[in-house]
Amino acid sequence: MQCPGQDTQYWTANAIFETECPKCGHLMEFFKDDATRRCPGCKEKIVNPKMDFGCASYCPFAEQCLGTLPEEFLANRQDLLKDRVGVEMKRYFHTDFKRIGHAVKVANYAEKIGKGEKANMAVLMCAAYLHDIGIKNAEKKYNSSKPRYQEQEGPPVAREILEKLDTKEEIIKEVCDIVGHHHHPEENETLNFKCMYDADMIANMVGCNGKEDLDTDKFEAKLDRILLTASGKKIAKQVLM
Repeated sequence: MQCPGQDTQYWTANAIFETECPKCGHLMEFFKDDATRRCPGCKEKIVNPKMDFGCASYCPFAEQCLGTLPEEFLANRQDLLKDRVGVEMKRYFHTDFKRIGHAVKVANYAEKIGKGEKANMAVLMCAAYLHDIGIKNAEKKYNSSKPRYQEQEGPPVAREILEKLDTKEEIIKEVCDIVGHHHHPEENETLNFKCMYDADMIANMVGCNGKEDLDTDKFEAKLDRILLTASGKKIAKQVLM
């Protein structure tokens, strides 16, 4: 069965339209199902300004349906994945607003740090929202939220959520790896891990009451010592000092 939005029998006279190229102003013709077209004037690939990508935002078969998707849209797909993972995290924790609030704070810091470090934002943001997802099962099984139990229980839950959202396997593997040792950095960590680790550390330190009693120079030296990225250190000093 063909998607009704792409089936020409449902098209009207507005299915073919003309628009000006945003780059050079040359007149271009689009069919409603064109994801992009080359401008006959400047030869730039232009995104269809009237196209509603709809389910293509998350459908794993979008490229087969619509052809090669433009770079601008691929970036939006990553943003949508991040948002959907955030929703699933909230559903999972239900009324545990403390855990939800912490995950959202970590995701906010992770986004700032990741952009500064040019990290893989799809991996980083999924890991940020899901880093503590093992707490619920850890408390249920072991009556403890100790880091080792969180890290043990987190990856299976993270995988289940990401598979439900048809996430690519390479993203799932890296997110689960980060979730599985997010309290314990190893010698040669990935950039995505470092960004997530710093975001989690900053979120935890913001809620710590003892930092006001520390000498400024000593506190700054401590931040430089424990944080793993330049962007993380910069943001930590802005937020905490």
